[in-house]
Amino acid sequence: MSTLFDNLDLFVEGFKNTLILFFFSAIFSLLIGMLVAGARVSPVTPLRALGTIYVNTVRNTPLTLVLFFFAFGYPRLDLPGAQSYLVLAVIGLSLYTATYMAEAIRAGINTVPIGQAEAARAIGMPFGMTMTQVIMPQAVRAVVPPMMNVFIALLKNTTVAAGFSVAEAGAIRASLSERGEPAMASMLWIIAGFVILVLILAGIQRRFEKKWSLAR
Repeated sequence: MSTLFDNLDLFVEGFKNTLILFFFSAIFSLLIGMLVAGARVSPVTPLRALGTIYVNTVRNTPLTLVLFFFAFGYPRLDLPGAQSYLVLAVIGLSLYTATYMAEAIRAGINTVPIGQAEAARAIGMPFGMTMTQVIMPQAVRAVVPPMMNVFIALLKNTTVAAGFSVAEAGAIRASLSERGEPAMASMLWIIAGFVILVLILAGIQRRFEKKWSLAR
């Protein structure tokens, strides 16, 4: 217990940054993922090709290399946010996670009978309206379980940002080591923190599933 309470400032700062990384990356990856999923099922061939190239390229690139680019390559482009490693980590995590989010959403879309889209087109609804008002409301129940799994993976992936000067939970162990704290005790407290956060996400997932199962 002394390792935790004697270094509470490090744990609070580390997990605060972890939650910031997770929160903003989750929002942006969800928004980007929805757009990419829409492109992947679009009747427009160039959009489908663009979505496929993005997903296959980024998803098959190690996250470490993605963050390496945003930490050292992105700042050379003089684009917004280049001066903050936290912002750069959010951008990298969002773009990387969006590929998995897009595939989860696309899988949910594919569970909706094709007749629904055909009926929408028959009454003159454009593709965008068909997606937002017909397909996605029906697909959302199938999307939530895999989407929550992506969020859980994102939460754990935030630890990679510790290697790029972001003081999140993954960096706590190194700081505690400098203070002479036992490595095993440090790791156990960090693991406990992540287990609690993952259990919270799992609880949210079960709550949604229970709510929708009762609504059927």
